[in-house]
Amino acid sequence: MLEIPYVSRTETGPDFTMEVYLDFANERLRVDDFRGSALSAADRVRELAKEHSCSKVFIKTRWEDVGALLSRGYMIEGVFKGYFNGSDAYSLALYFTDERRTSEYWMEEDEILHQVGQMDSASKIPVLPDGYSIRLAEKMDAKKLADLYRIVFPIYPTPMDQPDYVQKMMEEGTVFQVIECGGQIVAAASAEINSAYNNAEMTDCATLPEHRKHGLMKILIHALEEELISRHIYCHYSLARALSFGMNAVFHQLGYEYTGRLTKNCNIFDKLEDMNLWVKPIGR
Repeated sequence: MLEIPYVSRTETGPDFTMEVYLDFANERLRVDDFRGSALSAADRVRELAKEHSCSKVFIKTRWEDVGALLSRGYMIEGVFKGYFNGSDAYSLALYFTDERRTSEYWMEEDEILHQVGQMDSASKIPVLPDGYSIRLAEKMDAKKLADLYRIVFPIYPTPMDQPDYVQKMMEEGTVFQVIECGGQIVAAASAEINSAYNNAEMTDCATLPEHRKHGLMKILIHALEEELISRHIYCHYSLARALSFGMNAVFHQLGYEYTGRLTKNCNIFDKLEDMNLWVKPIGR
C-alpha cells in the first residue's frame, strides 16, 4: 500500500483561505500560500499545529504579510526569490519546542558555507564520463529509482523508496533526470514543478557512493534546468542539507544564491536537519 507522507486540506475562515499540508513524517505544518487576513490564517495555523502535535510551522508568504506574521511570533528564515510568478516569497517559521528551534550544528554549517563560498561560482559543467548516459526518467524507472533512494538515504522526508510513490510524482508532473552506467541508475535528481506559480524545486538528489567522483549531480541539475527553461519555468530553487559540503558546493558552482537556512526542517539522512536554501531566478 502506498504510504502518504502528508495530508493536504483547504482551510477557510470568514476572511482567509489557505491550503495546509500536515507533514507527519517531518512533524511540521506547511503552508505554501494563503489569501486574505494573515493574522486570521496564522491563528488557525497555530490551532492546527497544536491539534496535530507539530513542532514547527513553515509558511511561504508575500512581503506585505511578513509584518503580520512577525507579530504572531514567526521569524524569517529565507527568501525564495521569484517564487510567486517572479515575485519573492518569504519563508517564515514558528516553533513549538526548544529542541526543534535549536540547532546543534549551526557553527559547523556556517563553516561549510564559508568554505563553499570560497569556490568559483558558475563553473563549467563536467563532461559525462565514458560508459555513462543521461536521460529523462520514465514511469517504468520507478522501481529502479526507489531502489536508488533506499540505498542512499536511511531516512528521507518523503517515501521515495516506494515505487508507487515515485510513479505518482511523475504522474503529477515531477521531472526526473537519471544517469545510468552498466544498465543501472547510479544517480538521479528531480524538478518538482509548481505550475500555479511557475517555479520548480530541484530535489531528490542522489548518487551511489562509488560514482560520486565524476560530478554527476552538476550534470543532472544542469539538464533539469534546461528542461525547465524549455517549459518557460525560470525560478529554480533547492533545499540542501546544511551539513553536506558536496551538495551546497554543487548549487554554488551552478550559480545559485544562498538565501537562508531553515532550522531542523525535515527528517533526512539520519535525523531532523537544517536545510540551506539556494535560489536561481533566471534573468534576475
